[in-house]
Amino acid sequence: MFAKEVYVRRRATLLQKMQEAGAQGLILLVGNAEAPAQYKDNCYKWRQDSSWLYFMGLDEPLMAALLDIDAGTETLFADDVEIDDIIWMGPQPSVRSKADAVGVAETKPYGALEQAVAAARAAGRAIHFLPPSRYYNTLKLQQLVPGGQPSEALIKAVISMRLIKEAIEIEAIDEACALGYEMHCVARDAIVPGIIEQDIVGKMEGVALAKGWGVSFPTILTQHGETLHNHIHDKVIEPGKLMVIDAGVESNAHYASDFTRTYPTSGKFTQKQREVYQIVYDCNELAFRMAKPGITYREVHLATARKMLEGLQALGLVRGDLDEMVAKGIAGLFQPHGLGHNMGLDVHDMEDLGENLVGYDPDQQRAKQLGLGSLRMARRLVPGHVITDEPGIYFIPALIEKFKKEGLGGDFVNYAKLESYYDFGGIRIEDDVLITENGARRLGPKRLPASPDEVEAAMQK
Repeated sequence: MFAKEVYVRRRATLLQKMQEAGAQGLILLVGNAEAPAQYKDNCYKWRQDSSWLYFMGLDEPLMAALLDIDAGTETLFADDVEIDDIIWMGPQPSVRSKADAVGVAETKPYGALEQAVAAARAAGRAIHFLPPSRYYNTLKLQQLVPGGQPSEALIKAVISMRLIKEAIEIEAIDEACALGYEMHCVARDAIVPGIIEQDIVGKMEGVALAKGWGVSFPTILTQHGETLHNHIHDKVIEPGKLMVIDAGVESNAHYASDFTRTYPTSGKFTQKQREVYQIVYDCNELAFRMAKPGITYREVHLATARKMLEGLQALGLVRGDLDEMVAKGIAGLFQPHGLGHNMGLDVHDMEDLGENLVGYDPDQQRAKQLGLGSLRMARRLVPGHVITDEPGIYFIPALIEKFKKEGLGGDFVNYAKLESYYDFGGIRIEDDVLITENGARRLGPKRLPASPDEVEAAMQK
């Protein structure tokens, strides 16, 4: 948790933004509740709502707050522990002390929330709330505000604040990236033909749990990188394969890291693997060089798509005019995802508030084209954005066959030569990037080995 002044300032800024938007009434913030896994007292690992953490900082279940836009007052709704709680959890700080820690003047029991919201609604006051992502919050909001809809004014105000990271947040993300770096080094050093993938995942996630909150998303570790989100870890590591490791750590401050590296399981790339890897690496480097204030990340995505097609053209896998191929979406056959996404308290930051609202400026429209249509972050870059730079090339037999059958690749795709890549897999290289005043910097203490020579040298050690 940050200093009290951070949360006081954030809530004051939120109220000011709502006033400037012409909003009146109350802002209702609802924290998460514990979620039972098999039965009531055996719950999934606790994780607080990220917007609640951003504005309230209190990392405990069953809390809510009302912020009065008109009067500028704030009320925390939470309960002090009872003897049964003390028996199982020990003595706990009072609600009053928790409120003081984040600068909230008034506290009321959690059960008083329903009456407070009902009284406000009866007086004709608007209740502004965010889209819920958990079942408890969904049901709670339906109970409190029957038929109510999330507030667009509040969503936009929250996005405008969380999108631009403060210095203390950047420091927290750097710390998460330091843990992510360590986790990935452990994974790389554990790659040995003959062991089960799960053995490596266990070592990786041990780092995340020993030094942070845990992983920031389910770990992707696979020799079948052509499956973009492969969470199955039961394969024996085979020599001569490519292993994609996409994983991150959520720090104890709840900020995320998200790195991807692709390793040759034998320690050295084959010539064929190195050729494709070099293309992906060049795309990653190009995106980083281009990332700076003023340019849109959509432009960066399209530039890397062109760079990718240029490399694939040199291998004889595509042919024709590069700009025409970009325009027709041929790059989507090889990279069906976007170049990157926002990152912060969530690894895909704020996408629960609406992916297009988070990732697109008001003057932008999301494309329908394969690849470009999956671009989660297209905005004009400004200092304080934290984004991922993650180009990839994947040879997905089912997708290639679909393109071929439906004529989607036109004369641009050399399907005959592509058949020899059906067992290739995929390659992705991902870094976490902060947009600065003059350009960008990669987050974390140092960069994981990324070039083909660096990767091979690291594996030899």
